[in-house]
Amino acid sequence: MFDKLEEVVIRYEDLTRKVNDPSAAKDPKAFQKLAKEHSELRGVVEKYEEYKAVKVSIAEAKSILETSNDSDLRELAEMEIEEGREKLETLGEELKLLLVKKDPYDDKNIYVEVRAGTGGDEASLFSAALYRMYTRYAENQRWKTEIIDFNETGVGGYKEIVFMVKGKGAYSRLKYESGGHRVQRIPETESGGRIHTSACTVAVLPEAEDVEIDVNPADIKVDVYRASGAGGQHVNTTDSAVRMTHMPTGIVVTCQDERSQIKNREKALKHLKSKILEIEIRKKADERAESRKLQVGSGDRSERIRTYNYPQNRVTDHRINVTSYSLDRFMEGEMDDILDALFSYDQAERLKEAGL
Repeated sequence: MFDKLEEVVIRYEDLTRKVNDPSAAKDPKAFQKLAKEHSELRGVVEKYEEYKAVKVSIAEAKSILETSNDSDLRELAEMEIEEGREKLETLGEELKLLLVKKDPYDDKNIYVEVRAGTGGDEASLFSAALYRMYTRYAENQRWKTEIIDFNETGVGGYKEIVFMVKGKGAYSRLKYESGGHRVQRIPETESGGRIHTSACTVAVLPEAEDVEIDVNPADIKVDVYRASGAGGQHVNTTDSAVRMTHMPTGIVVTCQDERSQIKNREKALKHLKSKILEIEIRKKADERAESRKLQVGSGDRSERIRTYNYPQNRVTDHRINVTSYSLDRFMEGEMDDILDALFSYDQAERLKEAGL
């Protein structure tokens, strides 16, 4: 661990020289990358300096024990050694976590895409319930949400809904939501009281910045059309809705939230860039998953990650085998117990991979 820490210190000092070099500002994109890495490493270096300072204090206290006959001074030295050892243990664990390579997208805003799968109307109602759950969680975190696109059904559900969550750490908390979500409940239309099973898929994408994804405008096909609401009724009399297709990848995004076509174009382009970025993230996740038993946070949408059983008030996350019998509160956005467990599991796996 300490060899890695010394390497971090050397890299941090090198970055400090580079960001303080006036000529670095001539290339804004390169400077932004340097400044970002410098900021990320600062916390590790400061914690390591604190660790070394505690070691020095312990060494000084041991020296007093070896050389002094003053009983009061010796007692103080023993106390300092004991407290220092406890602090070293705590700092050591903190340094391990800091050394684990942080997901570079953790602090990003996110796009969340919820799509109804098998189950017809019941699946569309469940997609609406998931949308409500995520917006409630965002409210609890004091994050903002903004709908980008939606396709309503006549029963009050969504065939699909795409929305943004804006707030620091949004991706770090909700990135584990990507995958298949299964619901078991009795539909309101079911006269026999039989439990139906339906499903939705969720995709969580970090918002891409221009410095990360550079898209050639010539590779994008843009179509415009009139925005519509439930039942196909026109809610806008101009061609304000936008559909963008990225020709090299076949990725398609739409945006009809704004009345202005220009604003919808801007939102659609940002969403498109985030979906292209997701492809790169998935490649890295697949490479990392080869050494993992479970793909927590892999973003594999074909993987069934969670079951919501309404009759038993139960929610089960299958990746970490955690079950909560507070589904009612979970659907109100009180998701932290399971999200914390997923985060802890992921951190433990990363520590193993790093050999710490």
